Amino acid sequence: MYSFIARQPILDLNKNVVAYELLFRNGESNCFPNIDPDQATSNILSNNHLTLGVENITNNLPAYINFHSNALINNFPSFLDPNEVVIEILEDVPATDALLAACKLLSEKGYILALDDHDFDPKWQRFFPYISLIKIDILQHSMLNISKFIRANDNSKMTLLAEKVETEQQFEQVKLLGFTLFQGYFFARPEMLKQKKITSTKQNILELIGHASSEKLDFNTMGEIFSSDPGLTYKLLRFINNPCYGRSQEITSLKHALIYIGDIELKKFIALLALADLNQNKPTEIIRLSLIRAKFCEQISLLQKNQENPPKAFLTGILSFIDGILDHALETVLEMLPIHSDIKQALIANNNYLANYLNLARSVEMGDWGKSDVLIQQLALTHEQCYTVHTSAITWADEMLSVELT
Repeated sequence: MYSFIARQPILDLNKNVVAYELLFRNGESNCFPNIDPDQATSNILSNNHLTLGVENITNNLPAYINFHSNALINNFPSFLDPNEVVIEILEDVPATDALLAACKLLSEKGYILALDDHDFDPKWQRFFPYISLIKIDILQHSMLNISKFIRANDNSKMTLLAEKVETEQQFEQVKLLGFTLFQGYFFARPEMLKQKKITSTKQNILELIGHASSEKLDFNTMGEIFSSDPGLTYKLLRFINNPCYGRSQEITSLKHALIYIGDIELKKFIALLALADLNQNKPTEIIRLSLIRAKFCEQISLLQKNQENPPKAFLTGILSFIDGILDHALETVLEMLPIHSDIKQALIANNNYLANYLNLARSVEMGDWGKSDVLIQQLALTHEQCYTVHTSAITWADEMLSVELT
């Protein structure tokens, strides 16, 4: 049995990723209506944890995992390390005496318990002594009601996590209310309140990414761009020589580096290194998500046997967050990039084969299993293939980020 795993980042006040929420599903069926939710959670988590290890999915950061009431009452989480997980109690489970006793026991064993999508229902009040964290969907409640709840429970000593934080303004608002953890795409959204000028240095980097989408690389032009940025050249040389990528040959010149790495890998690494430079003052997670999407799209393209210019799918994925990185509208950024029309069409019009790959990456990333199943069928893939590609994309992205790029 295979399971898709979506991991959604949880950030702190400094926009650093400190944990991931994991979303699981049975890859052999479209959804869960005919499967007992407790059995599904138990089986799927067991299979993934015992084969991959939660720590490998989260890059050794804590994993937030949803549990239904029976799984908690039966003490199912006890085989997980309390230092590696946060147990989320779903808002729609009955607040029974048996569940309360289970929470008390888990808390005594050192597990961190969280109330997911807390709706301020008084029935949960008696659970508070054993709850360390409360998650609140800020799109479901007004800031006034959230503020009232926080004031009424200011002695509870519980950490507050804001879900569905979509804008910088919302991020600043919930910080003032006392939230210290956050979920949402505020870190990847363009800030439209003011127009930022793209500097000449960033323009050169964008041109470098654009050249990477060409079927045949123009080494003379690319060399001129590299020569104008010694820092970027240094990073490329250091990256090529990194042992973790299996390359230990000493590189003696920029031309040597460009030839040595090969066209296909060079195209990908240019995009990676350039985005790292563009990503100043942005959370690392936006690069991580870009890399996961890029590798995912590339591997799906290979499964589809797209032989013409294979890096197009990779670049489609890695550029899918370029608007958030530069704080500009996507159309504005793509106008400055001499990239292939297929990539632009996928990112803007969302209506070609590359868009299908990207949409599949997004649906798996967000845990939208219904949409992912439709796309898997359209692309004539199997759930096993999609599972394997997604898992390997996560692993590859984390390995790439383990190399210091700054």
